[in-house]
Amino acid sequence: MASEIHLAFAHPSERSAATDEGMPLDRISVRDYAVDVEIGAFQAERGKTQRIKFNIVVEVQPLTGPVDDDVDRILSYDKVTEAIAHELADERLNLLETLAERVADRILIEPQAVRAFVRIEKLDRGPGALGVEIVRARAEDAAPVEEEEVLHPELVFFGNAAISSPHLTGWIDQLHAAGRPLIFCVGPSDVPAPQSGHRWTQRRIDLLAIEQNAWVLAARDARCVVVETHTELEWAMKNGQSCVWAPSKIVLDAVAGPSVQPSDAVALAAWFASTYHASELLVIGADLPADASVPLRAVPVTEAVL
Repeated sequence: MASEIHLAFAHPSERSAATDEGMPLDRISVRDYAVDVEIGAFQAERGKTQRIKFNIVVEVQPLTGPVDDDVDRILSYDKVTEAIAHELADERLNLLETLAERVADRILIEPQAVRAFVRIEKLDRGPGALGVEIVRARAEDAAPVEEEEVLHPELVFFGNAAISSPHLTGWIDQLHAAGRPLIFCVGPSDVPAPQSGHRWTQRRIDLLAIEQNAWVLAARDARCVVVETHTELEWAMKNGQSCVWAPSKIVLDAVAGPSVQPSDAVALAAWFASTYHASELLVIGADLPADASVPLRAVPVTEAVL
């Protein structure tokens, strides 16, 4: 029993050796790799960074010939640290389990990698280290990873005058006729949102006010479906569904979030458009901000043709 308990808390390299089932695999490891990152499901963990530590072991197929001191012939340690950096930069996460899964999956893309042990610990949540460890193996029938199709949606901001305009259906008809995926953005309604007097809580209130208005737009045209995650957006765009952006999750989970406040709704929509490398944001029935992340093209609500 004592040896089992020791092994449960041992470094992943020992766990790898204990479970190798006689497979002659080589191992590379990254020990005690610490970074500061914003992560966590609790509200107290938002808006601040905490230290997390990675211990990772990757089992790799032994080389069939001499190494010849050639870095291109081996699975580099950099591939492991790059996998960590890539997943931390992709989006803010709530769970260490999610981060561990994504890091393991990215490591196992490498042709030489056979099995990955990933342990991640939070160092600042108490007197000890709180963490998770997972073991993932490459599927025997894993297909080569194909490069994902790059989607180029048309992003459109509807002001309140546009949402209530009799031209709304006609505008959406014209946009659909162009054949590109559509993402619609809105601002808050004309009814003032509650004021909390606190910066961070007001940010949440203002984001929710935008989402309420997104549902108003969805009620005006059945083709408009409110979505809040990148996964939903990408599925909708691939399947020809028009989206209305509900911004809270994407804004709050962004690693490099927008510098503009939700009250400046057109500028916020422009930031969102820039994450899709949009060439422009079409703005119908709203004033343009002084500065924006992408070029803006304004259309008055009196014009029926875009």
